[in-house]
Amino acid sequence: MCWLRCHKTIVGLGFVLLLLGLTAAPPAGADVRARASGPVAAPESRAWAAARTFKGRAFDTCRAPSADTMRRWRASPYRAVGVYFGGRGRACRSQPHLSSRWMRTVEGQGWRVLPLYVGSQATCVFAKNKKNVRIGRHPWKQGTAEGRDAVKRAAALGIRPGSPLFLDMEAYAHGKKQCARTTLLFVRGWDREVARRGYLAGFYSSAESGIRHMERSRRAGVRDLPSVVWFARWGARSGLYSEPVLRKTAWMPARRIHQYAGNVRERHGGRTLLIDRNQMHAPVARIG
Repeated sequence: MCWLRCHKTIVGLGFVLLLLGLTAAPPAGADVRARASGPVAAPESRAWAAARTFKGRAFDTCRAPSADTMRRWRASPYRAVGVYFGGRGRACRSQPHLSSRWMRTVEGQGWRVLPLYVGSQATCVFAKNKKNVRIGRHPWKQGTAEGRDAVKRAAALGIRPGSPLFLDMEAYAHGKKQCARTTLLFVRGWDREVARRGYLAGFYSSAESGIRHMERSRRAGVRDLPSVVWFARWGARSGLYSEPVLRKTAWMPARRIHQYAGNVRERHGGRTLLIDRNQMHAPVARIG
């Protein structure tokens, strides 16, 4: 991208974005340029003032375990748990344990919670089981509506403003320009709505697809990007600051989660769970 670097003073931002295939025309009034401070928009910066962060190990699992299992898993090295609280693309729709009471109970046990929302997926998503929930013809509007739904469902579980809500976007062919434009508009619409309602917009995806796409967009100056990133790179040594697709200054400080292993069975306190393993330094849910 040397041509862009060498000519950035004379090339309009909109033209650069068009060349990169990172955006399409947003709704009227939607500002595509980022603030100089990075991906945090003004409403989201207010949410940061209320945020609480955690640094350490976390696990996520498709169905929220019972409160008793969570109590027993205090014997594990993990102290944060990812839960799938909503979204039409969620694999485990049945969540018999997940409730506001569960949230209060596990927080009282000493757990931090990472809320995940599996909404509509990229039109070029790889996973066959996600192709039936692809983004439609109006990505910004759809992203806004699903962001509103995410906040509503989070609030019903006692997840307070100032908490991160992570949009789960499974791996997709981000090199396809039209798909990239559609996906980015959806993500930005979701982010803006979540931020407008006082929450932190998080984003989960594979390092080589969604995260690479967001980082490329960040470098191009796109705004309304996620405030926190959760990147999946399995088989790599756990590490927050060695991810090759992210610049070392990107999403810093306390804005990263690395999912470094997936679909592994672990047993603690006499209970076995199928989990993904994570290392994190990022905001966690405020329960109340």
